[in-house]
Amino acid sequence: MQHVTTGSETTSFVSRGIGFYFQCAVVVIGIVGTAANALILYAMVVSKQHKKHVLIVNINALDLVSCVALVITYAVKLCNIRLTGTFGYWLCTTILSEAFVWWGSIGSRIGLAIITVDRYLKVVHSAWSKKNLRTWMIYLAMAFSWISGLIYSFSLAFTTTAVINGVCYIAVIWKTQVAKMVHNIWSLTSFYVVIILIIVVCYWRILVVIRHQASVMASHGSSTAHTHQSHQIQSNVIKTMILVSAFFAVTHLPANVYYLLLNISANATLHEGVYYATVFVLFLYGCTNPFIYAVKFDPVKRSLLGLIPCKKTSVEPPSQT
Repeated sequence: MQHVTTGSETTSFVSRGIGFYFQCAVVVIGIVGTAANALILYAMVVSKQHKKHVLIVNINALDLVSCVALVITYAVKLCNIRLTGTFGYWLCTTILSEAFVWWGSIGSRIGLAIITVDRYLKVVHSAWSKKNLRTWMIYLAMAFSWISGLIYSFSLAFTTTAVINGVCYIAVIWKTQVAKMVHNIWSLTSFYVVIILIIVVCYWRILVVIRHQASVMASHGSSTAHTHQSHQIQSNVIKTMILVSAFFAVTHLPANVYYLLLNISANATLHEGVYYATVFVLFLYGCTNPFIYAVKFDPVKRSLLGLIPCKKTSVEPPSQT
């Protein structure tokens, strides 16, 4: 990590102090995310929903890996180890480079796009998906989210990270400034802009189809129960679209904008406090994302409520003749 050089010792001390507190905050958010994702995975298994919604389990597993790696990575950073020899090199390129953290994070974003496309095909192209969509395709897509995130994060870490004078410098070794800028634009487009476009377009088409189906049912004189169910489905789709797309966009925007501004200038210096703040905001998504998807299923809700030890059960009085 590059540190900020200032003309005042007091300013430098304050900057390091802010960075330290933000590092501690990142560790805390990692612990919370680990607990949240582990809890949802447990509830999915107990409620036997993990076989019905494998793509949601896949996202939760990727977020769990990312949050566990986040805790380990920033705990090691807080130790401020001086890196020497082969051990220092591997510690820098694997742990301190945050390669494991971004493995889970990138894989989770790809998994989010996969589950969105899966829902789109099953609703908008229902007949085609029943005829052509196979189980092995789902598992192949899941494997792709894990493998692609792994290849991207570790290839970036090994090619742009170095140990200099006992300090780990992450993503600073580039052949040219143009290569650095091209990578940043490609990363921003692939893992942020494209994901948001997929979410918005797919859920918008799902909503159009559901509204059309509801209008057809109403024109044929469907029962009130059917109409109410259609309105409930529409409401759930709208809520899911707003929560997922808006929260993903908001939490990932600061980090992407900061990286872009950082790479515009060749002489730009990474400010640790700002960087850790963007990481903290980004991983708020990993903490809440499991609940956005999994808690919408009633069996998972009941499993989570069953873990509350102080839950009171109401006893109805016996009926009288």
